[in-house]
Amino acid sequence: MQYYIGVDGGGTKTAIAAAGQDASALAFTKTGSASWREYGIANVVNNIKQAIETLPFGKEDSIAGIAFGLPCYGESVEGDQELEQALHGAFSGIPLYITNDVEVGWAGSLGLLPGVNVVAGTGAIAFGKNQAGKAARSGGWSEFFGDEGSCYWLGRRVMELFSKQSDGRMERDALYETVRSALALTNDFDFIDLMHDAYINQRDKVASLQILGMQAALAGSKSAKALYVEAAAELCLLVRAIRDNISLENEPFLVSYTGGLFQVGDLILPQFTKGIAELGGKVALPQFGPAEGALLLAFSEFHPDGLPQLQACLKHKES
Repeated sequence: MQYYIGVDGGGTKTAIAAAGQDASALAFTKTGSASWREYGIANVVNNIKQAIETLPFGKEDSIAGIAFGLPCYGESVEGDQELEQALHGAFSGIPLYITNDVEVGWAGSLGLLPGVNVVAGTGAIAFGKNQAGKAARSGGWSEFFGDEGSCYWLGRRVMELFSKQSDGRMERDALYETVRSALALTNDFDFIDLMHDAYINQRDKVASLQILGMQAALAGSKSAKALYVEAAAELCLLVRAIRDNISLENEPFLVSYTGGLFQVGDLILPQFTKGIAELGGKVALPQFGPAEGALLLAFSEFHPDGLPQLQACLKHKES
């Protein structure tokens, strides 16, 4: 049997999905980070190849196509060329579709339907396609000067609010006590050393401070609640940019969302939903995960006749 494979490469882990040409024999596996900037192209490609080799294929089976959604792809001409060469070398003779991981997120969340997917986790980025297949992305530039609306961005804002409430530039509310208690601060200025020693150089740890913002907001902090209103507005800007770029004219156009930030629920979803409606969109729950999205892209590129069967199979799996 011929198999098709979808690879959702992430900064922390890589999820891989496979299915036979008739959408049978669904199989999944995982491996480590696909961040080639951090771990090197050779290591990332080798890890993915080894993971794919663990899938339960028989001796008579073959791989007829692989779709890769990988972080940072499309952001460096030289890096893209090296990555493409390494992938084609590792999977010689197999048709490959290589794209940024944000596209597989869209493919999974909307099941390949026209619309926009917003990802708000450690970073923030959006991707969309219109009915003609024209695509665009927005956001995802850099945590240093972008990623507005992300958990990292919120974590930095929590740092800012705590420092301002500590020294009197802002009125203190529940955020001040939440941060002080959670970090066991006996002297507010210990916050400086703690942030430099244990947080600032680690994106995930800075992003984790968003949880303190959530706790403070739930405890009644007006300053923390305002952060989530601002975050929702920033995420809606991502959608507006894509809507205008690719002329999403069918209203209401679909907007799905994924990522850890949306787990805060009512602190952001009502404002996000309202903002999307004002743009002419409609918020839709994600259909599938990014690994399934990568598999859908593989079928779409290399075996489109099998898409209806695959989508039906994935929906049955999710139910």
